[in-house]
Amino acid sequence: MDKKALFQKFVAFTAAMHEITSNMTRDVRSEDITPLQYKMLEYIAITQPVTLSEISECMHISMPNTSRELRKLSDKQLCDKVTDKEDRRKQYIRLSPQGEKMMTEAFGRVESRFAERIAHISEEELQEIERALDILHSKVFY
Repeated sequence: MDKKALFQKFVAFTAAMHEITSNMTRDVRSEDITPLQYKMLEYIAITQPVTLSEISECMHISMPNTSRELRKLSDKQLCDKVTDKEDRRKQYIRLSPQGEKMMTEAFGRVESRFAERIAHISEEELQEIERALDILHSKVFY
């Protein structure tokens, strides 16, 4: 196995993944939020509850900027801070009911675009793709 060639395929795959993600999520966010705020809500929706530091690390933004953007999202009633019952110093971020509704609608539009992309793929190929995604998730993106 040529690991350098494998790495080059991985780089190409991740670049394509970013491009397709950008295309599929284009115009799905509310006009009331910025692209960064949408990405934060998307991350929270998928991994909630999350800490401020987890968001900061994943989004590659400073803790003060993360805190400021979360405050804006909280002011728009799209996310809530929940204090950990066992460690009252720790706070988790979750989507509010309004944030859940917004992200459900956004994910619905993305799912529709995804369905269009895979409409021509056979059932057998879809199963292969699912298996490949499972392997990537467990072996590379853990």
